[in-house]
Amino acid sequence: MMWDGNGYGNNGWGWEGWVMFVFMIIFAVAVVVAVAFLIKYLSQSSGVSAGAASPLPPQGNIPESPKDILKRRYAAGEIDRDEYLQRLGDL
Repeated sequence: MMWDGNGYGNNGWGWEGWVMFVFMIIFAVAVVVAVAFLIKYLSQSSGVSAGAASPLPPQGNIPESPKDILKRRYAAGEIDRDEYLQRLGDL
């Protein structure tokens, strides 16, 4: 075999080449992990926040009573006090 400056018969892959190869793999894995976390973060932040008023009834099999709906609408500011008291009297 002939001496090529990088050692005998390694086709130019000295220890520096192997270190670079390992760092390229680590970099590729880091990019994939970063993209996965970014997708997860963006999918969570696009949802409805916990403090926002929801027009849907509470979760579960128990439907919201008319008084509860009226209280929720008054608390959300959809109706004023006079309308709340009038509708509460109608119920």
